[in-house]
Amino acid sequence: MGKVFIDANVLVSVLNKEYPLFLYSSRVLSLANDKNFQLYTSSLCLAIAFYFSSKKSGEALAKTKIAALCQHLSIAVISESAIKKSIMDPRVNDLEDGFQYYAAIEAGCKSIVTENLSDYFFSNIEVLTAEQFLIQKVLTNEKGTKKVP
Repeated sequence: MGKVFIDANVLVSVLNKEYPLFLYSSRVLSLANDKNFQLYTSSLCLAIAFYFSSKKSGEALAKTKIAALCQHLSIAVISESAIKKSIMDPRVNDLEDGFQYYAAIEAGCKSIVTENLSDYFFSNIEVLTAEQFLIQKVLTNEKGTKKVP
């Protein structure tokens, strides 16, 4: 299935156990243990996730949670070229989203999992919610039929 970029809002929903999103986002993150998937996020996503997690559970616990995530996720680098591409791309209105997008592209990701699909309206790669990703990539086989869990 390949490389998948996980946006900050998916991380936050897991770290803060935000229902009902937690049900889907936690399952997506569990795919880090599946050899068919390689999950990526960025340092910026981790910083955003830390911020929101620390507001709910305190800085020490939030840092522990981020450390645990980092053991299972690869980090897509927000490079100088990703920053410049974001700035130069007239389709990118929000630089944060542009940085994430171009970091994902440069890491070779084929999909972005986010709960804010409209943030990536300009994307040339697949953008799905956690629920959509699970249905399309995990629960459905290549012939379009549902797999039995």
